[in-house]
Amino acid sequence: MIIANKLRSSNRAEYLLYMWQVEDILRAYQCNIDRIKSEYLNRFTLPPEQVKEVEEWYSNLCEMMICEEKQGKGHLQINCNTLEGLIEINAQLLQSENFPYYKSMYYRVLPYVIEVRAKGEQNEKNEIETCFDILYGTMLLRLQHKEISAETQKAVTDISTLLGQLSDYFLKNQKEAIDF
Repeated sequence: MIIANKLRSSNRAEYLLYMWQVEDILRAYQCNIDRIKSEYLNRFTLPPEQVKEVEEWYSNLCEMMICEEKQGKGHLQINCNTLEGLIEINAQLLQSENFPYYKSMYYRVLPYVIEVRAKGEQNEKNEIETCFDILYGTMLLRLQHKEISAETQKAVTDISTLLGQLSDYFLKNQKEAIDF
């Protein structure tokens, strides 16, 4: 919760990846808040005043996972809304002539997206969602201590740069509407 709150206001792309990871953690504990408290949250040293707040946050997410039937797979609606907001800003940036550097980064990343789509069932997803899938999948591989090829690392670096820019534009647009 603490990390999510920081990321939500500073880097929406990292926030979304973090929330996807939280969804997977909740699934690992079958959305059972008692297990999450005793087996997961127990590992963290939190000030007493934050413990209840953090437990409540995880409990609410568990309830949402159950209500939205996302215990097995998929993303919570709040995370889908975040992704949709990023997709909308991406479309506006691409349609505008005012953001040539962003456009060039987007078109640098597009071949990676096409390659991933050709290998799997990503055809119906938006390019930005596929970029998030690539980053999240790579993060999972790293957590499993699996080797990441130089080619994949290059793709991840470019995609991270693109999503970082997208996140910056998203947050700027929230503070004051960007003139697209």
